[in-house]
Amino acid sequence: MSASSHRDYLVVAVLGLTQIIGYGTLYYSFSVLAQAMAEDFGWPPEWVFGVFSISLLAGGLAAPVAGGWIDRHGAGKVMSWGTIGAVTALIACAIAPSPMTFTAGLITIELASTFVLYNAAFAVLVQINPVTAPRAITYLTLIAGFASTIFWPLTSALHASLSWREVYIVFAALHITLCLPIHVWLSCLPARSRADMSGEAPATPSVEGSLAQDRRRSGFILMSMGLALVSFVDAAILIHMLPMLTSLGIGSTSVLIGTLFGPAQVASRLFSMFSGNHIPPLGLALISALLVPVSVFILLLSGSWVPGSLAFAIIFGLGAGLASIVQGTLPLALFGSYGYGQRVGKATAIRLVATAAAPFAFAFIMQHFGVRAGLIAFAVLGLTAVISFAALGRQGHGVFAKKSARRPLSDLAELTSIPD
Repeated sequence: MSASSHRDYLVVAVLGLTQIIGYGTLYYSFSVLAQAMAEDFGWPPEWVFGVFSISLLAGGLAAPVAGGWIDRHGAGKVMSWGTIGAVTALIACAIAPSPMTFTAGLITIELASTFVLYNAAFAVLVQINPVTAPRAITYLTLIAGFASTIFWPLTSALHASLSWREVYIVFAALHITLCLPIHVWLSCLPARSRADMSGEAPATPSVEGSLAQDRRRSGFILMSMGLALVSFVDAAILIHMLPMLTSLGIGSTSVLIGTLFGPAQVASRLFSMFSGNHIPPLGLALISALLVPVSVFILLLSGSWVPGSLAFAIIFGLGAGLASIVQGTLPLALFGSYGYGQRVGKATAIRLVATAAAPFAFAFIMQHFGVRAGLIAFAVLGLTAVISFAALGRQGHGVFAKKSARRPLSDLAELTSIPD
């Protein structure tokens, strides 16, 4: 194995670590700490989730800017800046003397998230080598799938002896001691596709989009709609996973059930990896969207029956795991590597703006109409996402193919490692 191949493995491994820390501290930990935050500021719980929704909206609006910066300056540099922003925001929230300063800090956290989480990490892999990026993205999501499994119990354990403010200080320390050095190192790596991004002749094979030029606008709308609907349901359920299961009568077992989500994500990504990526990104998108209503219907029918809740968590996690892969691989397969960062940034903006209201909406529905009403709505949204991806498939047979300028992406299925 060449030195460059060793480096590619190392890039995926260290990015996996920063994504676990990033998602664990900036996203998953919120549901554990939200009640303490509400009590600290004298707010109803849904108000805290409302602020979180506003923060997600701000992050979504910033996504196109982040994508443009990624294409111009390199994803590694953008992630370094984002890490500094995340550290500053976590500390600002931890020392916030009033609800207004806390709100400003939480918004800054989600703005920073746009620059350090999956979209930026996927862009690092595309810029290093766009041809091998789909497999590398699968490996990365496989590692990062443990974020919820690690940080839900870790945050609970820390909060048992520390205040939520002190927990945020610990999280800031993780970012500055582990994530920042890694992202600075990534910013120093040469981007093999940088010439391709600037429009010059690429030094290595680039990936061409399989969608015809005259269908790219409608294709982008359908893709973004499907991704947004799936993300909306995922965001609402993930943030409220533990209180939702508790309200259904699961009791203390809800924590155990919730921890199955992470391993299920990993299992779906292992399936994608061991299948050699034979299933094209659009096929994975359809499967991930279909698993949403399936899992929700199981939970609706099972109620407080623990085996049914276990099945829900596993199936929902399988779908979410595939959805994370699709967010990085589907735009690459449909539209190619040229301008990847900006295109993914626009899709992310649509997705996050659409999902920004999810935490508050589900909190409001649970408070006033009950959990079951929200779950029925989510099942309908999941089925709508399936229809969107199916319509995208009718845009042309090419969307099911995986090809590059010089080498079909399907050939990557024969590879057992990330090559030079």
